[in-house]
Amino acid sequence: MSRIQVDIFIDVCGETCPIPLIEMRKAVMKAQKGQIIEIKGTHEASRKEIPMAVNSLGLELLDDLDEGNNTWRLLIKK
Repeated sequence: MSRIQVDIFIDVCGETCPIPLIEMRKAVMKAQKGQIIEIKGTHEASRKEIPMAVNSLGLELLDDLDEGNNTWRLLIKK
């Protein structure tokens, strides 16, 4: 698997809604067009909510990775 260059990394492991979504939105506001945001988390509901927010904001979900141990990573392109 080729590694995508990440510009902004957010670790919200152990956090529950709405914190992961809020942190994702903050990162999107900071990111420049074309930059990649990686979010690592453990809250399953956020794993579903963040891609819906990405879609509604007109961003691109590049990947949804399951790392095991209830941990996931989402890659978003602004």
